[in-house]
Amino acid sequence: MEEQRWGILYCPKGRGSKQREKIQRVLDERQVQYDFVQSESSDSVERLMTMLIRNGYRTIVVMGGDSALNDAVNCLMHEEKQVRDRIALGVIPNGVINDFARYWDFKEGDLEQTVDWLVKRRVRTVDVGCIRYTDKRGEAQHRYFLNCVNIGLIADVMNLRRQARSLLGSRLLSFVVSIFLMIFHRMEYKMHIKLNADEVNRKVMTVCIGSGPGYGQTPSAVPYNGMLDVSIIYHAEIVQVLAGMWLLITGRFLNHRSVHPYRTREVVVEDAKHALVGVDGRLIDTPVGSYRITIEQEVVNFLIPD
Repeated sequence: MEEQRWGILYCPKGRGSKQREKIQRVLDERQVQYDFVQSESSDSVERLMTMLIRNGYRTIVVMGGDSALNDAVNCLMHEEKQVRDRIALGVIPNGVINDFARYWDFKEGDLEQTVDWLVKRRVRTVDVGCIRYTDKRGEAQHRYFLNCVNIGLIADVMNLRRQARSLLGSRLLSFVVSIFLMIFHRMEYKMHIKLNADEVNRKVMTVCIGSGPGYGQTPSAVPYNGMLDVSIIYHAEIVQVLAGMWLLITGRFLNHRSVHPYRTREVVVEDAKHALVGVDGRLIDTPVGSYRITIEQEVVNFLIPD
């Protein structure tokens, strides 16, 4: 494979034909050599990513959201280090949530600027978090993440949104409905969590463990310092929840009195019964028993702005 040729993994929103034509026009104008593959569903992303890796592409750009980027990273992390070190991973934000791309100032509506930055091929080696757990079949599993792991209420909202979307179709409407249903949903989960020399053994509303910005819940996280930022949110009344959402939107989430922040290299969840778990915006099988979340420092080459 020519070293300068990009592999573009396109994950469309809806039919996406206009968006595909636009990105191809921008790439052609900049005389980028590329091959284009399009995912048909979330299940096909890992298959296509594996195909691009096996065919020797040195630059692989995912045009999608956080979940598609997560699939790509998990494919990379299953490769030998010598293979992984040859590849630079880029992103063109095109998802419902583009939190990790937004951290680097990539904006969904500015394809020209994004491609101009990617062409310069400025590489930063970034951290990858990993959750290791046992599933309901008793099998050991692990999943890597660039952004965060959510345990409890936020993961529950993700599940509500998925169920609402299967009924309503619209992504925006399903998100609004899931937020509304949250008011009437379970708001606390009994958890036992160990981190650093501290232990939390009490009822908790939600936990966010972030290598990245964590959808605003770990706003101080840096994806290349070898640390995990953790926000544990205790129970809050509905008025405090609304206040917390406002602080989340305005970037001041850690100022909420119910939020307790930590920084660590490892989190052990000894017990969190009935609490769903989301990884980079997508639910995983609910772990059975205890599970562990760690960080691997600077293991994926990522294309960042100039």
